[in-house]
Amino acid sequence: MKNTLKIIIFALLSIAMMACGEKKISQDDLKKAEATLFNENQTMNEDAAPGVAETYEKFVSQSPDDPTAPTWLFHAMEINIQLKNTDKSIALGNQLLEQYPESKWAPRTLFFLGNYVYDEQLHDLDKAREVYERLIKDYPDSDLVDDAQKSIEYLGLTPEEILSKIMTSRMDEVEGEF
Repeated sequence: MKNTLKIIIFALLSIAMMACGEKKISQDDLKKAEATLFNENQTMNEDAAPGVAETYEKFVSQSPDDPTAPTWLFHAMEINIQLKNTDKSIALGNQLLEQYPESKWAPRTLFFLGNYVYDEQLHDLDKAREVYERLIKDYPDSDLVDDAQKSIEYLGLTPEEILSKIMTSRMDEVEGEF
Protein backbone atom coordinates (compact mmCIF):
# COMPACT_ATOMS: atom_id res chain seq x y z
CA MET A 1 0.00 0.00 0.00
CA LYS A 2 2.83 2.42 0.91
CA ASN A 3 4.65 1.71 -2.35
CA THR A 4 1.46 2.15 -4.38
CA LEU A 5 0.82 5.50 -2.69
CA LYS A 6 4.39 6.60 -3.42
CA ILE A 7 4.02 5.62 -7.08
CA ILE A 8 0.72 7.51 -7.38
CA ILE A 9 2.19 10.63 -5.73
CA PHE A 10 5.27 10.45 -7.97
CA ALA A 11 3.07 10.07 -11.07
CA LEU A 12 0.90 13.03 -10.06
CA LEU A 13 3.94 15.21 -9.37
CA SER A 14 5.45 14.24 -12.74
CA ILE A 15 2.23 15.12 -14.55
CA ALA A 16 1.98 18.43 -12.67
CA MET A 17 5.56 19.31 -13.56
CA MET A 18 4.98 18.55 -17.25
CA ALA A 19 1.78 20.59 -17.26
CA CYS A 20 3.64 23.56 -15.79
CA GLY A 21 6.42 23.27 -18.36
CA GLU A 22 7.34 26.13 -20.63
CA LYS A 23 4.76 26.86 -23.30
CA LYS A 24 5.92 26.39 -26.87
CA ILE A 25 6.12 29.76 -28.63
CA SER A 26 4.19 29.84 -31.91
CA GLN A 27 4.33 32.20 -34.88
CA ASP A 28 1.07 33.71 -33.58
CA ASP A 29 2.74 34.37 -30.21
CA LEU A 30 5.57 36.14 -32.05
CA LYS A 31 3.12 38.31 -33.99
CA LYS A 32 1.19 39.17 -30.83
CA ALA A 33 4.42 40.12 -29.06
CA GLU A 34 5.54 42.18 -32.04
CA ALA A 35 2.24 44.07 -32.04
CA THR A 36 3.06 45.42 -28.56
CA LEU A 37 6.55 46.61 -29.47
CA PHE A 38 5.61 50.08 -30.70
CA ASN A 39 3.43 52.81 -29.27
CA GLU A 40 0.80 54.64 -31.30
CA ASN A 41 3.37 57.29 -32.25
CA GLN A 42 5.68 54.55 -33.62
CA THR A 43 8.21 54.85 -30.77
CA MET A 44 9.40 51.72 -29.01
CA ASN A 45 7.28 50.67 -26.07
CA GLU A 46 10.16 50.35 -23.60
CA ASP A 47 7.93 48.61 -21.05
CA ALA A 48 6.97 45.85 -23.48
CA ALA A 49 10.29 45.62 -25.37
CA PRO A 50 12.20 43.35 -22.94
CA GLY A 51 9.34 40.85 -22.91
CA VAL A 52 9.08 40.94 -26.69
CA ALA A 53 12.81 40.26 -27.05
CA GLU A 54 12.52 37.42 -24.53
CA THR A 55 9.65 35.90 -26.53
CA TYR A 56 11.80 36.02 -29.67
CA GLU A 57 14.70 34.37 -27.82
CA LYS A 58 12.48 31.62 -26.42
CA PHE A 59 11.17 30.88 -29.89
CA VAL A 60 14.72 30.50 -31.22
CA SER A 61 15.66 28.33 -28.25
CA GLN A 62 12.64 26.09 -28.79
CA SER A 63 12.77 26.05 -32.59
CA PRO A 64 16.38 26.60 -33.69
CA ASP A 65 15.79 24.88 -37.03
CA ASP A 66 12.80 27.02 -37.97
CA PRO A 67 13.67 29.06 -41.09
CA THR A 68 12.53 32.26 -39.33
CA ALA A 69 14.74 31.71 -36.25
CA PRO A 70 17.62 33.95 -37.47
CA THR A 71 15.13 36.76 -38.15
CA TRP A 72 13.70 36.62 -34.64
CA LEU A 73 17.16 36.39 -33.08
CA PHE A 74 18.25 39.46 -35.05
CA HIS A 75 15.15 41.35 -33.89
CA ALA A 76 15.85 40.38 -30.27
CA MET A 77 19.36 41.81 -30.69
CA GLU A 78 17.95 44.96 -32.29
CA ILE A 79 15.60 45.53 -29.36
CA ASN A 80 18.43 45.11 -26.88
CA ILE A 81 20.56 47.57 -28.85
CA GLN A 82 17.73 50.10 -28.64
CA LEU A 83 17.47 49.48 -24.89
CA LYS A 84 21.27 49.87 -24.63
CA ASN A 85 21.67 46.38 -23.14
CA THR A 86 25.14 46.03 -24.61
CA ASP A 87 26.09 42.70 -23.03
CA LYS A 88 22.81 41.11 -24.13
CA SER A 89 23.14 42.65 -27.63
CA ILE A 90 26.62 41.20 -28.01
CA ALA A 91 25.54 37.78 -26.73
CA LEU A 92 22.58 37.64 -29.13
CA GLY A 93 24.72 38.85 -32.03
CA ASN A 94 27.36 36.22 -31.31
CA GLN A 95 24.67 33.55 -31.03
CA LEU A 96 23.28 34.52 -34.44
CA LEU A 97 26.75 34.52 -36.00
CA GLU A 98 27.54 31.09 -34.52
CA GLN A 99 24.21 29.39 -35.23
CA TYR A 100 23.30 31.06 -38.53
CA PRO A 101 26.49 32.30 -40.24
CA GLU A 102 24.94 31.82 -43.69
CA SER A 103 21.81 33.78 -42.80
CA LYS A 104 21.08 37.07 -44.54
CA TRP A 105 21.13 38.58 -41.04
CA ALA A 106 24.79 37.71 -40.31
CA PRO A 107 26.43 40.68 -42.11
CA ARG A 108 23.80 43.04 -40.74
CA THR A 109 24.48 41.68 -37.25
CA LEU A 110 28.17 42.48 -37.61
CA PHE A 111 27.40 45.96 -38.87
CA PHE A 112 24.96 46.66 -36.02
CA LEU A 113 27.44 45.37 -33.43
CA GLY A 114 30.24 47.47 -34.90
CA ASN A 115 28.23 50.63 -35.35
CA TYR A 116 25.66 50.76 -32.59
CA VAL A 117 27.21 48.67 -29.82
CA TYR A 118 31.00 48.94 -30.03
CA ASP A 119 31.30 52.40 -31.62
CA GLU A 120 28.31 54.39 -30.35
CA GLN A 121 27.49 52.73 -27.03
CA LEU A 122 30.78 51.32 -25.75
CA HIS A 123 33.19 53.64 -27.62
CA ASP A 124 35.47 50.65 -28.20
CA LEU A 125 36.92 51.71 -31.54
CA ASP A 126 39.35 48.79 -31.77
CA LYS A 127 36.54 46.26 -31.35
CA ALA A 128 34.32 48.21 -33.78
CA ARG A 129 37.12 48.10 -36.37
CA GLU A 130 37.60 44.36 -35.77
CA VAL A 131 33.89 43.69 -36.33
CA TYR A 132 33.75 45.82 -39.49
CA GLU A 133 36.83 44.04 -40.85
CA ARG A 134 35.20 40.68 -40.12
CA LEU A 135 32.14 41.76 -42.09
CA ILE A 136 34.33 42.79 -45.04
CA LYS A 137 36.35 39.55 -44.90
CA ASP A 138 33.56 37.06 -44.22
CA TYR A 139 30.82 38.64 -46.34
CA PRO A 140 32.61 40.36 -49.26
CA ASP A 141 29.45 40.32 -51.41
CA SER A 142 27.29 42.02 -48.78
CA ASP A 143 25.77 45.37 -49.61
CA LEU A 144 27.13 46.55 -46.24
CA VAL A 145 30.81 46.23 -47.20
CA ASP A 146 31.01 49.83 -48.46
CA ASP A 147 29.31 51.06 -45.29
CA ALA A 148 31.74 49.05 -43.16
CA GLN A 149 34.71 50.50 -45.07
CA LYS A 150 33.41 54.05 -44.59
CA SER A 151 32.72 53.35 -40.94
CA ILE A 152 36.35 52.26 -40.47
CA GLU A 153 37.50 55.42 -42.23
CA TYR A 154 35.40 57.61 -39.92
CA LEU A 155 35.99 55.76 -36.63
CA GLY A 156 36.66 58.15 -33.78
CA LEU A 157 35.81 61.28 -35.72
CA THR A 158 33.20 63.80 -34.62
CA PRO A 159 30.30 64.53 -36.99
CA GLU A 160 32.01 67.82 -37.86
CA GLU A 161 35.27 66.05 -38.70
CA ILE A 162 33.42 63.52 -40.85
CA LEU A 163 31.64 66.30 -42.74
CA SER A 164 34.92 68.14 -43.25
CA LYS A 165 36.55 64.96 -44.57
CA ILE A 166 33.66 64.36 -46.97
CA MET A 167 33.73 67.95 -48.22
CA THR A 168 37.51 67.84 -48.72
CA SER A 169 37.19 64.57 -50.62
CA ARG A 170 34.49 66.00 -52.88
CA MET A 171 36.50 69.15 -53.54
CA ASP A 172 39.48 66.99 -54.49
CA GLU A 173 37.24 65.03 -56.89
CA VAL A 174 35.97 68.24 -58.52
CA GLU A 175 39.49 69.66 -58.86
CA GLY A 176 40.63 66.39 -60.43
CA GLU A 177 38.00 66.80 -63.15
CA PHE A 178 39.57 70.04 -64.39
